[in-house]
Amino acid sequence: MPAAPDPGGVTPSLALPPEHPRRLVFLGSPAMAVPPLRGLVDAGFDVALVVSGADKRRGRGGSLTSTPVKAAALELGLPVTDRVDDALGMGADLGVVVAYGRLVRPHVLAVLPMVNLHFSLLPRWRGAAPVERAILAGDPETGVCLMQLEVTLDTGPVYRRATLAVGEHETAADLRARLVEVGTALLVDGLRSGLRDPEPQVGEATYAAKLEPAELQLDWSRPASELHRVVRLGEAWTTFRGHRLKVLAAEPAPTSGASLGPGEVAGTLVGTGHGVLELVEVQPEGRARQPAAAWRNGARPAAGERMGR
Repeated sequence: MPAAPDPGGVTPSLALPPEHPRRLVFLGSPAMAVPPLRGLVDAGFDVALVVSGADKRRGRGGSLTSTPVKAAALELGLPVTDRVDDALGMGADLGVVVAYGRLVRPHVLAVLPMVNLHFSLLPRWRGAAPVERAILAGDPETGVCLMQLEVTLDTGPVYRRATLAVGEHETAADLRARLVEVGTALLVDGLRSGLRDPEPQVGEATYAAKLEPAELQLDWSRPASELHRVVRLGEAWTTFRGHRLKVLAAEPAPTSGASLGPGEVAGTLVGTGHGVLELVEVQPEGRARQPAAAWRNGARPAAGERMGR
């Protein structure tokens, strides 16, 4: 993520990426950034340093856990830091940013040019959650762009892009995996063949804000097709008999059950504002994930009982 200009400061001119970079600094943190890092190493690029998020305490034991990118870098024998300024002075001629999730300040970009692998068809879905926003919006296609990193958010000119169709039933995890695979090849091929003639972004820009937990709560007054998109993100939830119920998989059902009111349960079918959603896999509060049919057999919803209560 690029940085906003320093308040009250003057944004310095940005360094431009070389046509044929060889010595790199890699910036990334989550698992989706690991394949691009491995792809660059496998392709023979000299990765001088990896910049990743700091270790965090996780779980009940509070033990420190590294980011997936840091763990991969250490496995590859690469030096790692959590300070972006350490990228300066490494003799690198390009920084490669993939899902880094932190600011790269202008004074760094003024010295070390950077490119960013972004998982959308820019300028649509600039920002933190482009894959999730594409699914929620019902976009029939999305893609991945290799662009020059600028101070402003995801505004840089694009060196290469690839377009992928979004499957009607594809989950965010599955789509993200396909984008990472295509994006890794796009990144490696782009750096190998040369960074030339980037094209300015053209079209209406949209912003992919990070998802808020409330957006994952199923509002049964909405159409089944919209709720299906929320479920495909992987963390959808509702309540039943006052307890939280995760809906891990569901499908719009045939209209034979369309007489169900919003949230009304009939077996594994739930009424919505338009159409019916069939639960496929759920996770009741404090229990393991299970097929919706098994949950139904245990819960035995009464006639007229509703989700969301």
